[in-house]
Amino acid sequence: MRAAGLLLLSAVMVVGLTVAGSRAAEEQPAQGDANAPPPAATVPVVPKDAAPPPSVTIIGASDAHGVLGRDVRSAADEAMGRIVDVIVDRSGKVRAAVIDFGGFLGVGSRRIVVDWNALHFGKIANKKDSITLELTKAQVAAAPEYKEDTPIVVLGATGSLQPLQFNP
Repeated sequence: MRAAGLLLLSAVMVVGLTVAGSRAAEEQPAQGDANAPPPAATVPVVPKDAAPPPSVTIIGASDAHGVLGRDVRSAADEAMGRIVDVIVDRSGKVRAAVIDFGGFLGVGSRRIVVDWNALHFGKIANKKDSITLELTKAQVAAAPEYKEDTPIVVLGATGSLQPLQFNP
């Protein structure tokens, strides 16, 4: 349905441009007509509130990597799960990570939230490298499950549980 709408819109635009072009050609005086007014100069119109071009930052391939889907392991090298989401506060500051913990192939797993500072990113140059979590498997297993649209309880680096408060 959407593709048909776009196709119809494109067809209307082509027909409109063709009609406008033929009218403009009819209104043009013949070349060599001494009484013809000089052609008008066209000046590009730039809106007064035009935004400046965006800034560009180049990050080297070895300097930054995505974390979603990365394996998380404990300091004792126990499998802790995978990062499935990142939580930011209203100012855009990263506050926590949502980890899909436990289960096998998504069955029996649950999501928990850990403080961003409890994660260590050491060597994550390729997708097989894992992120280290400063918590034990028992501490993570005791954390309440994360559910959207409910207060977020963040498991801190010291193993304590505390609600994540956003200031209005």
